[in-house]
Amino acid sequence: MTSLMTSPSGAPVGGVPLLEVDDLYVEFRTDYGVVHAVNGISYTLSAGETLAILGESGCGKSVSAQAIMGILDSPPGFVTGGEIRYKGSNLLTMSAKEQRDLRGEEISIVFQDALSSLNPVFSVGAQIGEMFRRHRGASRADAKKAAIELMERVRIPSAKERVNDYPHQFSGGMRQRVMIAMAIALDPAILIADEPTTALDVTVQAQIMDLLAELQKETGMGLILITHDLGVVGEIADRVAVMYAGRIVETGATDAVFSAPAMPYTEGLMASIARVDQKGQRLNPIVGAPPNLANLPSGCPFHPRCPRATDYCPTALPPLLEVVPGRYSACHYAEEVLRDH
Repeated sequence: MTSLMTSPSGAPVGGVPLLEVDDLYVEFRTDYGVVHAVNGISYTLSAGETLAILGESGCGKSVSAQAIMGILDSPPGFVTGGEIRYKGSNLLTMSAKEQRDLRGEEISIVFQDALSSLNPVFSVGAQIGEMFRRHRGASRADAKKAAIELMERVRIPSAKERVNDYPHQFSGGMRQRVMIAMAIALDPAILIADEPTTALDVTVQAQIMDLLAELQKETGMGLILITHDLGVVGEIADRVAVMYAGRIVETGATDAVFSAPAMPYTEGLMASIARVDQKGQRLNPIVGAPPNLANLPSGCPFHPRCPRATDYCPTALPPLLEVVPGRYSACHYAEEVLRDH
């Protein structure tokens, strides 16, 4: 029987995950200094699992996804440490061609802004079909037929009539469905959804997330959901990794983290959610702003905003340690924080 114990990255001990991100560092070398965007993060993803990566804008969520996909703008972005292993093979040591062959075929991504991600001068059918032409050597006719089938699969109405339409002729929600169709075209083992519901209304957001969950159930793919929408996470994620200042500061099963945070930053995120049982009450936002990643504060990077900070917090960077089985927190007072819940 496989052990149910987990490592700090969340991997089942003895199991073989699809994806292993191990002590990853990414920096951007700019005219204004070095921006430390990702600072030693580790996590894993197994087949059929949904891992949500949470945090405020600028915490390194999307940059880590770009590193996995091999699409960092370099320069100025550079991976300076760690490994990214897919089925045991380190993506960072692969050739550019090997990485290109994996993209779309094995690992795919849905970006947050479909309008800017889609090419305005090509029809959506041509853009979806390009996946089959490039990776499978399909003819134009076969690629178009496959595009129509994919559009129907992601529930775009009148797919046969709309396959020759251009991105601007679709609504925001339908454009996002086109992006999802492109991402799942080759049945990848891993799908990264980077803020897939940004700028969509609540009803369309729910439809997109339901679609992703249904496709995952249908194909068994691993899903990495990058978001700041805690409501979405609570609905579909198995595990959650909370990021702050380029680090993972708490990780564990979603229900456990949401019901009893073990890190003050996670507490702050939970407290900032509007709740139906607290009508008329003021929200409790986290005071201050995230730190400048080119000039991180000493010690715990959250201490300038932390209501629980003591004089010790600026003196040492707290490691990500297990506080209870399967739960990890990067806080000097994690056990105390957890007990308060």
